[in-house]
Amino acid sequence: MTGLPTVTVVLPARNEAVAIASLLAGIATALHALPHEIVVVDDGSTDGTVQAVLAAMPGLPGLRLLQHVRSCGQSAALRTGILAARGRIIATLDADGQNPPADLPRLLAPLLDPGAGNLGLVQGQRRKRRDRWTKRIGSRIANGIRGALLRDGVRDSGCGLKAFPRDVYLSLPYFDHIHRFMPAMVLREGFRVMVVDVDHAQRMGGRSNYSNLQRALVGIVDLLGAAWLIRRRKRPEVRVLGSVNVIPPGPRL
Repeated sequence: MTGLPTVTVVLPARNEAVAIASLLAGIATALHALPHEIVVVDDGSTDGTVQAVLAAMPGLPGLRLLQHVRSCGQSAALRTGILAARGRIIATLDADGQNPPADLPRLLAPLLDPGAGNLGLVQGQRRKRRDRWTKRIGSRIANGIRGALLRDGVRDSGCGLKAFPRDVYLSLPYFDHIHRFMPAMVLREGFRVMVVDVDHAQRMGGRSNYSNLQRALVGIVDLLGAAWLIRRRKRPEVRVLGSVNVIPPGPRL
């Protein structure tokens, strides 16, 4: 690949050695028509995730691998990848194989449209979740509470399939677990959010790094924090009344 990529796919991964090689190949196939790169951020894996990514590199010229020495969580891994990204548009998905990469072009298309305007986020929304019933019920309750409090108009903000301009992300306040509140934070900054239905596959291997209890405990604090950020945000309407053009110095005589 020559030149800068248009799209950077950021893939946070922790102990996903079983799924990651086929997922990387699927991403490359889905985005073959777009100049892109894939940035994998290994979040302190203790299995063969790093080795699987390194083994895939010869066949994927746009693949890069970064590593957290210690696990810092999904939001931190996403941020590391986005800060390192060279593409102007970011796409994200989970590394467990449950987010089909074939959905990526449909998420990216609205942002690549010249008429995208102030579109700040295309959020995937899972049609039918392939999780345990306890996880599905827990997520449904959490999304209901979040939607009622934050009023972001999204029923599945936890879906890992997302696409957004890199500069929009960098304008957001950063906090742990922000990836679950992206629609509300993007709306907070005055951008539009679009929802696209996506598929959801069975987990290819390994296990989730979160339990329902863990999600609930951190979710309450995060939800209150996100609501506080929204409440405290003020967007001034700015008028330019004058400016001074700085003329660069010419050659000395």
